[in-house]
Amino acid sequence: MGAFTYMLGSVFLISLLSLIGVVSLSVGRKRLQDFLVVFLAFASGTLLAAAFLHLLPEVHESIGEMAWTGALAGIICFFFIEKFIHWHHCGKEECHIRPAAYLNLIADGVHNFIDGIIIAAAYLTSIPLGLTTSVAIALHEIPQEFGDFSVLLHSGMKIRKALAYNFLSATTAIAGAILGFIFLNSLQGWIPYAVALAAGGFVYIATADLMPELHKETKVGKMAVQSIALLAGVLLMAAAFHFVGEH
Repeated sequence: MGAFTYMLGSVFLISLLSLIGVVSLSVGRKRLQDFLVVFLAFASGTLLAAAFLHLLPEVHESIGEMAWTGALAGIICFFFIEKFIHWHHCGKEECHIRPAAYLNLIADGVHNFIDGIIIAAAYLTSIPLGLTTSVAIALHEIPQEFGDFSVLLHSGMKIRKALAYNFLSATTAIAGAILGFIFLNSLQGWIPYAVALAAGGFVYIATADLMPELHKETKVGKMAVQSIALLAGVLLMAAAFHFVGEH
């Protein structure tokens, strides 16, 4: 098999990781609702870790202070996107699906698209490097996809719809890989800015949409569990990115 075939197989398998949230359904719907806010805290941690421990430091090496400008632009853009969703989909009626769901899908779609380009670049260098890069990206996708699924459920999506939309967002990695394989030289200059915008989107979702939900809990025991879940999300992503850096 050639590098292109290996690349397509890798990004397709990584896209399937978006369905990992179905594992959480094994606890039953009632218990899932009880644990959903804890999962939300975990998602907040993974999003913040992705932005501050991986995406922004990575692009800072190539575009310097523009990384922070891009992140700020991302936060502002996602604020306006959320306002548009409120206006367009909700209006004066109750919004059955919260805007956080759509914002998360957009930001994660951009992130996955960039991952696809990175995988393409690795396979263009060599098949062994492509395989190693794919494994590294898969390891950091597992906790993040689990968190993404939790965000969609908490935002009001039905289980099947959340799985379908999360998978659709993940398949942008396939598009990124194919385009990257064909047009990598012309796309390279834009990649760091897109990554910074996605990082800003992750920060906005975690701080503006998810954390306010966590602050609604007032019982000390549940607050402690949420705090531990948030830190677990950060630490797990940090460990995954450490592996990525080593390999």
